[in-house]
Amino acid sequence: MELYEVMRTTSAVRHFTNDPLPDEILYTILDNARFAPSGGNRQGTRIVIIRDPDTRQALVELTIPATKKYVAQRQAGENPWNTIYPSRVSDDEIAAAEVPESFTAPLLQAGVVLVVCVDLRVVAALDKELDRVAIVGGASVYPLVWNILLAARNEGFGGTITTMAVAEEPRICQLLGIPETYAVACVLPLGKPVHQPRRLSRLDVAESSTGTADRSLLAEHSLVVIICC
Repeated sequence: MELYEVMRTTSAVRHFTNDPLPDEILYTILDNARFAPSGGNRQGTRIVIIRDPDTRQALVELTIPATKKYVAQRQAGENPWNTIYPSRVSDDEIAAAEVPESFTAPLLQAGVVLVVCVDLRVVAALDKELDRVAIVGGASVYPLVWNILLAARNEGFGGTITTMAVAEEPRICQLLGIPETYAVACVLPLGKPVHQPRRLSRLDVAESSTGTADRSLLAEHSLVVIICC
């Protein structure tokens, strides 16, 4: 596929057919995705490939606690798991929240599930001492994750970045034998989409850029800074 077509049609795929994702195609996806940039080219990312149904079910169970909190906060009108505003949701409300199947089914239905990890010993987390949650270290892992999704789209497959299970990282590491020096960045189900969108809806460049929102003035600037929030 043409590059821009891949970029404009790579959606968050959560519904999969029963088609398998063969090992040779998965290898092709990862073989191309590995050329993603990383800090100092240290390439500290590692991927756990999961096909075993029991292990998938265990990941589903690890997804439930964070999802309950997410749902309860959404129902209360909050931005879930927010680091700026404290939550007003009670433990009882969290416990009573129902977990939608859309949060768990992809882990069971996808052709394969990837758990993407990063070696913290090689990550330059330059914001670790700031008085906010650290995010800079993600620059060493998420370009690879996005490359995986782009490559999957090119091969006729798809997936989505899920992070609910990451709240239970110690239990994930115990389940999968991940060393304590590694962080879990995301859980990535990949498979054949039930429906492949051909046109995605996104904000216009002028709506997601700093400076002016006027199209004519925006076109005069040589640099457009996109705010990704």
